[in-house]
Amino acid sequence: MKSSIIKKEIEKRRTFAIISHPDAGKTTLTEKFLLYGGQINEAGSVKGKATAKHAVSDWMEIEKQRGISVTSSVLQFQYGGMCINLLDTPGHQDFSEDTYRTLMAADSAVMVIDGAKGVEPQTRKLFKVCVMRHIPIFTFVNKMDRDAMDTFELMDDIEKELGIATCPVNWPIGSGKEFRGVYDRKSNDVLLFSDTKKGTKEGIEEDISIKDPSINDKLSDKEISTLNEEIELLDGASMALDMDLVSRGKQTPVFFGSALTNFGVETFLKHFLKMTSAPLPRHSDAGDIDPFSDDFSAFVFKIQANMNKAHRDRIAFMRICSGHFEAGMDAFHVQGGKVVRLSQPQTIMADSRKMVEEAYAGDIIGIFDSGIYSIGDTLTTEKNPFKFDGIPTFAPEHFARIRQIDTMKRKQFTKGIMQIAQEGAIQIFQEYNTGLEEVIVGVVGVLQFDVLKFRLESEYNVEILMENLPYEYIRWVDNEDVDMDSLNGTSDMKKVKDMKDRPLLLFVNEWSIRMTEERNKGLILTEFGKA
Repeated sequence: MKSSIIKKEIEKRRTFAIISHPDAGKTTLTEKFLLYGGQINEAGSVKGKATAKHAVSDWMEIEKQRGISVTSSVLQFQYGGMCINLLDTPGHQDFSEDTYRTLMAADSAVMVIDGAKGVEPQTRKLFKVCVMRHIPIFTFVNKMDRDAMDTFELMDDIEKELGIATCPVNWPIGSGKEFRGVYDRKSNDVLLFSDTKKGTKEGIEEDISIKDPSINDKLSDKEISTLNEEIELLDGASMALDMDLVSRGKQTPVFFGSALTNFGVETFLKHFLKMTSAPLPRHSDAGDIDPFSDDFSAFVFKIQANMNKAHRDRIAFMRICSGHFEAGMDAFHVQGGKVVRLSQPQTIMADSRKMVEEAYAGDIIGIFDSGIYSIGDTLTTEKNPFKFDGIPTFAPEHFARIRQIDTMKRKQFTKGIMQIAQEGAIQIFQEYNTGLEEVIVGVVGVLQFDVLKFRLESEYNVEILMENLPYEYIRWVDNEDVDMDSLNGTSDMKKVKDMKDRPLLLFVNEWSIRMTEERNKGLILTEFGKA
């Protein structure tokens, strides 16, 4: 294919992730983007009360039952001549590791904030990852159709809590029942909104200049005077929009609206696409890799088994970082040390999938995985192979011993545990001197235990017994020649090994780690994440 066509296609790509605290309306906003992109005709409210539908991006049975996202979804749609790859992430802190990995595949992030609550704990945690990645962050203040905090207080809250400068691109007119729409600071136009069938259809937006006399028919004198006062104050006090600061994650453009009722969503989408860039170079051990390079390269950021019960397969999600991908092409799998055929490529929208013939830098594709890929692996057609920067592993903070109830289902139990662990949803360990009869599972958040139990039952038909363990700290034994049997530890210490037979120690108390190091001269214990 001509490099000019490839360049044109890559320039059309926008890849971003949506992050927020649970219930700030992230999945609802995702649905509305898809509604405008023509991917769905009617958006299903996540709560499912008014519209009795499940969110399109929630595919796992447990997500539909609980109304929360527990895995990251990858959705692609076209809008305004752009090809948009949208990564919807779990908001719940117990699944933050999945969100961290997904952010590695994004070029920018949209942070959704609840207008009534401001910055919440999980937003803070996820925001730190965006800062580590130095990616642009765009803020959508949601739920303005409910009583919200004072808008100036909200801006102050974002700046103080997250340490990032704000620049409102538009400004809300009222909130709750008094929410009338938003004022665009650049065009001086007021966008007024009408009811949109509880947000299931695209709403009718009315665009009127603030100087147009007919504005008096739409807004009361009090609403107009309050808006003028607030804009005057804002113009005097806030920073001007600086796209250089935005590109480095130092300033966030702020937009207001209501995803549920479709207020301000399309306006936000239009501005966002103008402000974001095509895929950027990505760092590797051979320097920055240019997305417009003729050579294909990608890295695996997520592995998911059993996305569709009918298929019983395993998909490796990869972010294309450079060049052009064609179905069935060969690429060098750097970590595996061999050439592999990239078969059955597909784009996924929740549990429906579409085979793709070709894709470009910036796109996210799912490749059939026979069990050879791991999270962080690099694939490339470059003559001199390189590795993209690795994806960090989180140290688990909660541990439980699990075993299957029916001993005849040993094979399914082992297969299920191993597959879910390879996805990165859990980490598994064994007692130091035993096999897989009993497994110790480590997770970042306790809700992951529920997901594990549910998935083993629904996908592998295995019921398990789970016994919570008191350990909170995990350390990897860095010495190569250590004799684990002669280690002089503490009474609250447990010796385990991971799936690669590497020795680890679990502790209940942090002080036990120091004591074990003191009792065993020369013993090197490191945080598990560095393994």
